[in-house]
Amino acid sequence: MQLLEGVLEDRTVYERFERSAERFPERPFMAVLPETADVYGIEAGEIMYGDALGRIRNLTGRYMAAGYGPGHRVGLLLQNRPDFLFHWFALNALGASVVPINPDLRAAELEYLIGHSEMVLAVAIPSRAGDLKQAAKAIGSSLEVVTPGQEPPDVSRPANAPASLSRGSECALLYTSGTTGKPKGCVLDNAYFLLAGEWYATIGGLCAINVDPPERMLTPLPLFHMNAMAYSVIATVTVAGCIAVLDRFHPRSWWESVRNFRATIIHYLGVMPAMLMSAPPSAADRDHNVRFGFGAGVDRGLHEPFEKRFGFPLLEAWAMTETGAGAVVIANQEPRKIGTNCFGCPERQVEVSIRRDDGAEAAVDEPGELLVRQAGDDPRRGFFREYLKDPEATATAWEGGWFHTGDVVSRDSDGQLHFVDRKKNVIRRSGENISAVEVENTLARHPSVRQVAVAPVADPVRGEEVVALIVPAEKPSDERVLAEDIVRYCLTRLAYYKAPGFVAFVDAIPLTATEKIQRGALRAAVDAAIAEGRAIDTCSLKKRTA
Repeated sequence: MQLLEGVLEDRTVYERFERSAERFPERPFMAVLPETADVYGIEAGEIMYGDALGRIRNLTGRYMAAGYGPGHRVGLLLQNRPDFLFHWFALNALGASVVPINPDLRAAELEYLIGHSEMVLAVAIPSRAGDLKQAAKAIGSSLEVVTPGQEPPDVSRPANAPASLSRGSECALLYTSGTTGKPKGCVLDNAYFLLAGEWYATIGGLCAINVDPPERMLTPLPLFHMNAMAYSVIATVTVAGCIAVLDRFHPRSWWESVRNFRATIIHYLGVMPAMLMSAPPSAADRDHNVRFGFGAGVDRGLHEPFEKRFGFPLLEAWAMTETGAGAVVIANQEPRKIGTNCFGCPERQVEVSIRRDDGAEAAVDEPGELLVRQAGDDPRRGFFREYLKDPEATATAWEGGWFHTGDVVSRDSDGQLHFVDRKKNVIRRSGENISAVEVENTLARHPSVRQVAVAPVADPVRGEEVVALIVPAEKPSDERVLAEDIVRYCLTRLAYYKAPGFVAFVDAIPLTATEKIQRGALRAAVDAAIAEGRAIDTCSLKKRTA
């Protein structure tokens, strides 16, 4: 499709919204569905572009009067409410940056975020404002905290000298999920978000989105995450469409939300298709207007059955908070190689290198670490600017002029990329590299497994051994019998060395708010299960058959 006239001239996220709002003031911008309104205690209904622009301009005036501008960061703990977008756009209009805050964070995490970001103000839902104040007090911060309806206090630190806002101005500070350690603060400029919207609006193929008729995009993903904030929201604004952001994913009411909103596009995470497929088939399975789903991590064994049942493609994509639209890859063209971990072929502007551990380029179908950059004079175009206060980590990530993703992938003879695992999630057993994700996907298909996560434990003979933490579908009458049954099931589907050598049944798997496994916490849980004798030894079942 063609972009709206003048879009490429937009310097800021606010200007992009203002352009669409002034051209289509009567179009709906955001829909608050009744189920989300009930959870948040807010009004349901559609908010038109013109009305939203009025609210944002009012907020901009209030922030301007209080002295906010370039050099200031403002925390937003506002869940998936419309207020999040209103405050973000209003602050962006003045050159201030926002720090989206995961509502699930607690004292120590909030203390770290407040201190590291040096935010000067936080806008929070009433139930969490006290927690932010307490966290700020604990570290000696003078942070001011207000709720959405309160006037912003005069800022204690003056803004930087007035400067012309540009695509290079800081727009947001997003923290990585911290799955393996302390979260890093990714400094993101306006270009990061604007290019994400432009990429999505023009990628085409099975992922084509339209200005007319207006798209209606539904996402249950959190606004503090780059997927919803950069792709869902800014792409919607770029084509003057309507977005509905659910409070979270509700499997039982999902299709009702899809139908009532008249969604044409949905965004998903890998856990969602599996949960939707677990419901009994219905005559209403194809009673919707969805043209495609945009996401990542669908179980390869469920990918084709899902599309056949519900009648639309799930387009698997790859990106990171750090890469943004600078190196996004998506399987938006046929053949998509459904049933594999294929996430498509890089576009011409994205350069890719797959490196073995020895630094050499990997051969066809050989796994290696994915390195990416933009082609042309600016290899960092569309990427994050830096890790805040961590120049060493930034330099390491960009060593040799390539961004080192930490993801292990392979490239087939057609140039398509296939995800293997995170590099840090690869278990090294007796010289064999084992993907934790591959083992998890296999174990998850056992009917007695509700949730599973796999990690290594040190082994004096083999280097590392595979350990599975499993949340059972029902409490087992005999844990050893069930553990051995699950391992035998795995042995029929994977090479013997990939099967768990130890199984521990647990009540919950440590997850981030975006349903990713917290790998650091997982390893601690595995070590504890082994040390406390709660892990069932199944190593004797692992026998070479070849």
